[in-house]
Amino acid sequence: MLSVSHLRKSFDRSKPPALSDLSFEVEPGKICGLLGHNGAGKSTALGIILGMVYPDRGEVTIAGHAVQGEREKAISNVGAIFETPAFYEYLSGWHNLKILSSYSGGVSRKLMEETVEWVGLTDRVRDRVSTYSHGMRQRLALAQALLPRPQILILDEPTDGLDPEGIVEFRQQVLELRERLGLTVLLSSHLLAEVEQVCDEVVILQGGEKVYEGQVRSVSDDEVRYEIEAGDHAALVRAWGSLGGRLEGEDFVIASDRSPSDLIEALVSAEVRVERFGKKEDSLEALYLRVSKEGGGGDAP
Repeated sequence: MLSVSHLRKSFDRSKPPALSDLSFEVEPGKICGLLGHNGAGKSTALGIILGMVYPDRGEVTIAGHAVQGEREKAISNVGAIFETPAFYEYLSGWHNLKILSSYSGGVSRKLMEETVEWVGLTDRVRDRVSTYSHGMRQRLALAQALLPRPQILILDEPTDGLDPEGIVEFRQQVLELRERLGLTVLLSSHLLAEVEQVCDEVVILQGGEKVYEGQVRSVSDDEVRYEIEAGDHAALVRAWGSLGGRLEGEDFVIASDRSPSDLIEALVSAEVRVERFGKKEDSLEALYLRVSKEGGGGDAP
């Protein structure tokens, strides 16, 4: 559905590029999180994907159409909330949607009513936008992004400024819309816990470069992390090293083809008194911090 190929963009030749050889793909029906600290290149990447920024090199393809060569055809498949949504404050939400959807040819009243219901604005859509809360404005922005019916939804910090209840509601809406409409979603956010709950996969940027692309739960399918405690920690570390494993922080890492029972038996045979042995599941936060460190930095997204 979305293919980003070898993007490079530099705004100042005296500084490192904003993006350097960025490539990734999002398959139809998937929700992909785009992560990175401030200045990592997320906004530049989204700008290029939406045809608002022209790359120095590379190409973006949406539903088989190149954004840089067939922008109108490519973007016709996209709905987006990018940066701060702007509306006519003195008009109703309904009137705003009529005006904004007219820019792309207009939509039927039935589709507008259906979309307003999907985002939970039916009771307030006839009120002036100036009376809307931040959460209601985000719902209106989502309704706008869904008109006309897109194949891919691009969301830039969609929960920024929402209270916890609003964040939960928005997350549920995105998941429901994916199931209802079969949408593909690219979501940029700094809220790792929310990304972890809604995304199938993530792309992590650092300094304009991709440092990770894949599933949320595991940086590498070839390795497993364990949480191990023993009476003699130094003896544990030595024995673990002799088994081909290594210590990363507090994590005991080893090849995934080694069975837990064999590892415990080997440690006991090495006269290590094992008090605790458990597989450590990756969180998105742990993944992010680890790949950021491996990439040369550890700033928050």
